[in-house]
Amino acid sequence: MKKVLAVISVLLVFSLVLVTGCSSQKTDSEKKVGPKVMKLGIVTNKDRSLTQGLVKFGEIVEKESGGSIKVEVFSDGVLGGDRQVIEALQMGTVHGTAVSTGVVAAFVPRMDAFDLPFLFKDKATAYKVFDGPLGQEVLKDLPKAGLIGFAYWENGFRHLTNNKREIKTADEIKGLKIRTLESKVHIETWKTMGANPTPIAYTQLYSAMEQGVVDGQENPLGNVVGMKFNEVQKYLTTTGHIYNANVFLISKKFFDSLSDKEKEIVTKAAQEAKDYQRKLNDKEDNDSIAILKEKGMKIAELNPGEKEKLQQILQPVYKQVGAAIGGDFVDKLLAATK
Repeated sequence: MKKVLAVISVLLVFSLVLVTGCSSQKTDSEKKVGPKVMKLGIVTNKDRSLTQGLVKFGEIVEKESGGSIKVEVFSDGVLGGDRQVIEALQMGTVHGTAVSTGVVAAFVPRMDAFDLPFLFKDKATAYKVFDGPLGQEVLKDLPKAGLIGFAYWENGFRHLTNNKREIKTADEIKGLKIRTLESKVHIETWKTMGANPTPIAYTQLYSAMEQGVVDGQENPLGNVVGMKFNEVQKYLTTTGHIYNANVFLISKKFFDSLSDKEKEIVTKAAQEAKDYQRKLNDKEDNDSIAILKEKGMKIAELNPGEKEKLQQILQPVYKQVGAAIGGDFVDKLLAATK
């Protein structure tokens, strides 16, 4: 009898082990996989329209995905400068950004054409080109660089500021040491106008002007206000020399990891956020001049005929870009802007 009871006890223990093991296996299999975390990095501050566009994108994606994608936005260059962030997208360590076409051109050369000086007469023309066949065609160059481009957001028309003198003529630009983007087109543009272009990371620009490393810089109005450049710059001239779109990019590695449904959500959200961001940027443009005047900055326009003079001076830049990326594309672009 004792032997029988012992056998029964062993069997009971064995059964309990099996049940416990099966139970734990079932619990492990039922554990929910956490959301995919999408890290977005940008150099602009948290209040700038481009940063707010990323925030809006994140809100849409999180809502539409039911939380399967969680979006984190890092502003103020926390994840690095423009080029560093793009390289991080290629590696898949950062997953998205909105960055100037002039910077993206280092990875996709045809982007250079979009930064030709005085190419776009107004925002409506720029939207027509970027949202149309030519703009969409160039986005198709991005995957081979490990990037996916979804839409062109807006940085805006770039204007000149400096700490030396009021600029109203083409000749008065000569000799100024101007910070530019790390862009061949931007550097050549300022060289051709007689200035001394100096590429400096956006995150280091304020201190560079404060220390006198450069005399001035050129940026859209929203950046001038957002970064408080008026504190270290006396003069602003509304040159509008380059219209600057920002490409909304996502890491190809990250995008490829998404389900078809998630890809659809991300694609749609990028377009919705584009419309939202462009409206915000338009408001920034409209408000900025008054804000800068109130803060004591001296605002000037180019004298009559000077913009046309600069356009003629800058024709060699068009020839250089055409030779580098193909004159046919530049010709198509010029036709599309008319």
